[in-house]
Order: sequence, then structure tokens, then C-alpha cells
Amino acid sequence: MAGDQKLEELEKRSIWPLLVSYSLPAIVGMVAMSVYNLVDSVYVGRWCGAFAIAAMAIVFPIMNLMVAVGTLVGLGSAATASICLGQGKRARAERVLGHCVKMGLVLGVLVGWLPLPWLEDILRLFGATENTLAGAYDFMLVLMLGFPLSSSFMNLNHVMRASGYPKRAMVSLLISMVVNVAAAPVFIYVLDWGLSGAALATTLAQLVGMVWVLRHYMDKQSVLHFRWGIYRLRWPLVRRICSVGMPPCLLNICGCVVVVFFNFRFMQYDGDMGVAAYGVVNRVVFFFAMIVLGITQGLQPIAGYNLGLGRYSRVRLVLFYAMAWATCITALGALSMELFPRSIVSIFARESDANAAMLVELATRGVRLLGICFALVGSQMVIGNFFQAIGRPVLSIFLNLTRQLLLLIPALCLLPGWLGEPGIWLSQTVADFLSSCIGFTVLYLFFRHSLPKKDLTPDDPFS
Repeated sequence: MAGDQKLEELEKRSIWPLLVSYSLPAIVGMVAMSVYNLVDSVYVGRWCGAFAIAAMAIVFPIMNLMVAVGTLVGLGSAATASICLGQGKRARAERVLGHCVKMGLVLGVLVGWLPLPWLEDILRLFGATENTLAGAYDFMLVLMLGFPLSSSFMNLNHVMRASGYPKRAMVSLLISMVVNVAAAPVFIYVLDWGLSGAALATTLAQLVGMVWVLRHYMDKQSVLHFRWGIYRLRWPLVRRICSVGMPPCLLNICGCVVVVFFNFRFMQYDGDMGVAAYGVVNRVVFFFAMIVLGITQGLQPIAGYNLGLGRYSRVRLVLFYAMAWATCITALGALSMELFPRSIVSIFARESDANAAMLVELATRGVRLLGICFALVGSQMVIGNFFQAIGRPVLSIFLNLTRQLLLLIPALCLLPGWLGEPGIWLSQTVADFLSSCIGFTVLYLFFRHSLPKKDLTPDDPFS
């Protein structure tokens, strides 16, 4: 069967071409997501103005909270399914798929729809002002109404990739990107729907991508597919999915807390334009980070499956290649951020906007300061995701919390008082350097004391 061949290549194919074949489609998919986020921001900045960019920066932490719910179920299900497949437990992996569907829909409704009556109060709590509240409300209302759909789309896409179909997962994201890039100018500019149009274009794009994903799971030739009997929730499996998905979930929750801290700090020094500048810089950093995330998504099924088989040498090798590749990407990003900062951020500003000059100036300084240690971020992201992929959520949670909370929040509290507004940007740089040192140390200790040095033979029982 085609499904068996997909699983066999995870075990026997050479690691480097295997990682490339799994990561490239994921990278293309992540770049597609980055592109339509960037394009949305460029459209909004040029057609709606700098305050609209600030409104999008205000809602970013709320979007992070919504993404956190998706990663809890989606990445938790993907990692659990790949480990089950590596252990030869296909029936259990199919039950993971059923849990992914049901848990994703339930949490999507709870997170997307229940808070709607208090949306305006939530936005004010997150820092919306009279200049940004209306735009932020219009944008989030549409996204939250469509959240059960968008969450299910991403969850099922993660499981598709983890079960041996990285190219199909890539195509679904490319379809979504094309629809979004085509629909956004029509909704934002031609129909003059502003930020509501930007959110509606995103939701429509995910609906079209969802159709592609559903076609895959309805095909009985797929490794994992929809069938009766896989949707009844079982507590041990729910707990397993949540425990494995908790690290990326906590990472996004921490990201929400951090962005709120950043927004309030920038409001103290530069007002709404400081928040808008941070939103622009976030989009730039997000682009390179999403490429690295594509590499980690390619790493995940390979590491998880071979760990289940007891092929520990392959687990080590795929991690090494992923870290090297990710470091090259973020080093290239750091170089671009240092050499061409003004050219990068200027594409987000409308020349006729009275606030454009201040926005570009603040964002240019921010890009330069964040680029100082950005080269280290690639390997740091891979290490954190590696522990999540092999079912070691405690280590992954520790590394993510260390970077986002234990290091970054104290730096945000202290450095601006000593250095002024540049200290806000430098707090991220300091946190990146220190958390990279901690990540390498934890990885070294794990390889030395916890991961077996010899592979299991075919006759050995799985541990």
C-alpha cells in the first residue's frame, strides 16, 4: 500500500534527503502563511494607514491565544500520531485523528465564540486606544467567528504532514495563500471593507484550504483517514495529546503575554506608533521564524517515528541537520535585518500618511537591534520543538518558558529603565542569547544521560 511505503521511507531513507523532502513542503507552506500575513499587513498599512497597523499589533496577542489552542490539539495530535505509527500502532494513530477532529471543533467554539460579547472590553484590556479600537474590533470579530474552521484546518494539516504527506500539507497552505492574496485587495480596497475585509479574506482562504484537507482524509488509501469509531474521546489519549501539545501551546501563550508587555512598554515611550512599529518588526521576524518552523515540522515525523522504532542514531542525525539548516536561515535573516532595515520596513508605510516617517524610523531601529542575536534563534527553535516531537514535553516547556518568561519579562522590566526605548528592543536580544546557551546545555545533557547510545535491533522489544 502507498501508506506502508510512506512509513518505510521514514525508517530507511537517508536522513538528509528525507529531511529535505519533508521540510521543503512544510517550509513552502509556512512561507505561504508568512506571505499572506505580510501581504495583509502591507495592504492594510498602505490602504488603511499606520493606525490600522497599530490595531493589528494590538490584536496579535489575542491571535496568539487562539493559535495556542490550535497547537495544543494539532501539534499534540501530529506528534502522538507519528510516534504511534513508528510503534506499528496504526489503529491508535487513527483514533488520534478522531480526537484531533472532535477536540479541535469543541475548543474552536469555546475560544472563538464564547468571548464575543466581551470583545471590546478584551481589546481595551490588551491596549486598544480610541485610535485603534474600531479597527481591532472589526478585524477580530471576523476571525473569531471563523475560528472553529481555521483551527480545524490547521490541526488536520499538521496530522497530514506527520502521517507522511508533507507535499499535500504544503499544497493546502499554498491554496490558502493564493486565495488570500487574491481576495485581500478586493475586500480591503475595492469593496472598502478595511480590516474586516482583511480578516474575511483570511477566513475565506482557510475555508478553501479546508476543502483540500478533507479530500485527503476521505481517501481510504491515505495512511490515516476518516472512518466510523475513531471519534469517541478517551481520557488517556486526550491527556497524551494535550501533554505533547502543551509546549507549543504554552509557547504561544507566553508569546501573548510578551506581546502585551511589549505593547504597553511602547505605549509608554512612543504611543500608538511605537505599537505599530513593533507590529511591523514582528511581521519581519515572523517571516524567518516561519521558515524555521517549517524545518521543525519536517523534523517532527522523522524524529518521532524513528524514536518509536528505537533508531536513536537517526534521531540524533536529523536533529543535527535541522539545527544547521535553521541556523543558516536565521543568520541570513540577521544579515538582512542589519544591512537593509529601512528598505524592509518602508513597504508597510503609506507615504501620504502623516505618521509614516515616525513609523519607519522606529521600526528601522527595532529591526537593527533585534538582528544582533537573531542568528541564534534558529537552533533554539529546533531544540525546543525537538523535545516536543519526541514526546518530552517537560523539557520543551522548560525551554520555552525560560526564553519567554524567565528571561524576557525581567529584561523588559529592567532594560528600558536603564537604556530608554532601545532597551525594549534589546530585551529580546538578551533573552535570545541567554536562552540559546541554556538550550544547548539541556540538549547536551539529554544526549549524554537520557537518549540511548545504541539503536535497538529488530529483535529488541520497543521501550
